Amino acid sequence: MNQSRFRLLGVIAAAAIVASACSSASATATPTLTPLVTPTPMATPAATPTPAATPTPAATPSPTATPTAAPSLVATVPTDQLVLPGKLVICSDIPYPPQEFFDAQSNPTGSDIDIGAEIAKRLGLQMEVQNSVFDTIILALTGGKCDIVISAQNITPDRLKQVDMIPYFQAGQAFLVQKGNPLGIKTTTDLCGKAVGAETGTTEVDALNGTAGTDYAGKGLSAACTKAGKAAINVKTFAKDSDALLALQSGQVDCYFSDSPVAGYYAVQHPDQFELAGLTLNVAKEGISVGKGNPKLESAVKAALQSMMDDGSYLAILKKYGDDSGALTSTNP
Repeated sequence: MNQSRFRLLGVIAAAAIVASACSSASATATPTLTPLVTPTPMATPAATPTPAATPTPAATPSPTATPTAAPSLVATVPTDQLVLPGKLVICSDIPYPPQEFFDAQSNPTGSDIDIGAEIAKRLGLQMEVQNSVFDTIILALTGGKCDIVISAQNITPDRLKQVDMIPYFQAGQAFLVQKGNPLGIKTTTDLCGKAVGAETGTTEVDALNGTAGTDYAGKGLSAACTKAGKAAINVKTFAKDSDALLALQSGQVDCYFSDSPVAGYYAVQHPDQFELAGLTLNVAKEGISVGKGNPKLESAVKAALQSMMDDGSYLAILKKYGDDSGALTSTNP
């Protein structure tokens, strides 16, 4: 993966956000992960038309704003398929930048959140975000806590047994290491005997452990080490992805394993502390999860997302967060 894809275009320091909840690591972990404040780039162009420059055609800029605005209504969703009338409640595991994180005012933001807000707008609904633990996020959906999940979920056979998933992005898996890569982690074999941190319930953990019933069954990276006569990988799991990053920063793990947009984002945000190991695995599609009993909701969300892909607003959101190399052009599987 090209590291230039992950430009810093937001307000985030996920490790700093969670440091207070991780007192065991805070003594060494918190001081250098300070929030970086960058103006939202999408806001600047809106201010560019200067009415004073040409008094006569001052009315002309207003028609040019129309194509960038969302269509009035792409589809409607029956109230009985929504958790709350008039709202699209979205479950997302925050923080997981650049796809979902909190801004300086503690509001949810990121490419997934912006995509969800635009989908809601095109369905005539108001977005509400429920911060959910990734390991139980599907249970939150099927248990009626939210209408859809947008949270960097890879589309897997196991998940498709539980929910329907609409493709909206693609990403691989990447390893983040300390600056200078002191342990020389460049291949999967270099992971043998090392401590690797990842978030519970993710495909990264499945890939490390070769979890039964997943695409990685019998193909775990740790098992490959032992078959080669090397030490197994010491897999350490964390309830939050940001806790796994904090573990790398404090030296509890040797590398951090996550989706490539996330790992790359941290490498760019903190170049003095982290770098990518140059090892990207398993590029796959991610999906928006919808409960199997809500076909009209699924159809409406799919139509709204496809309209965003068609008119360019979807790609504009991804570019805003440096995610555009993972863009799709169709919601078809």
